[in-house]
Amino acid sequence: MWFGAGLLVLVAATCLVGWRSGVGLGWSPLTSLARAVLQLSVVAVLLRGILSVPGTVVAFLALMLATASWTASGRLRELWHGRRAAVAGVAAGAAVALTSIFLLRLVDLEVRYLVAVAGIIIGSAMSAATLAGRNFLRGCRHRRDEIEAWLSLGATPARAHLDIGQEAVRESLLANLDQTRSTGLVTLPGAFVGALFGGASPAEAARFQLVVLAGIALSMTVCGVLVTRLLGRSPYVLGATADER
Repeated sequence: MWFGAGLLVLVAATCLVGWRSGVGLGWSPLTSLARAVLQLSVVAVLLRGILSVPGTVVAFLALMLATASWTASGRLRELWHGRRAAVAGVAAGAAVALTSIFLLRLVDLEVRYLVAVAGIIIGSAMSAATLAGRNFLRGCRHRRDEIEAWLSLGATPARAHLDIGQEAVRESLLANLDQTRSTGLVTLPGAFVGALFGGASPAEAARFQLVVLAGIALSMTVCGVLVTRLLGRSPYVLGATADER
């Protein structure tokens, strides 16, 4: 009872600060937390079955990937083929990172490790798709004259949007790189703390966290690059109105 009340206090404070500062969050913090409570409750039940019947892990991973792709694609729907770019980016980023981690035997290929690492990696790829795509759209709007100049000189859409895409990817990675740099001094990431709570030694927890951090960086970079390259193929000047195209 007290736990639920405490969560409500935290989310109410978030809504209040957002409202008073004019950020425009509305009730999103509350609805997001409510959705998280529901989803975690369902996942907790599913994981019991997955851990006891390993063959079901494939279906669970597919569910995570589909949900992440759907969420990211919704954020990029106003961009040219934004939904497709988001799905491709999330899938490619997660696949490359997870395949590399387990092929290099950085983590044992066991169901519990696969689910834990995949959840983190897929979630990071989802964030990268959203951040890179939104930064790309913002850059196109601010540097529209530059894009039009490239196109007028006969450049392909991919070349006209290349610099903007590269900047968008860099911006999308900054927060993750800062967290990686400060790990252990400023932050104790969830994978590290979770491993400790699970009974691992500090050294084992640190190794697991380093694998996760490296995997996150790889998945986000692959995802961001692919998303912006696909968006950069647009035959239109992104950010222009329908009448101007």
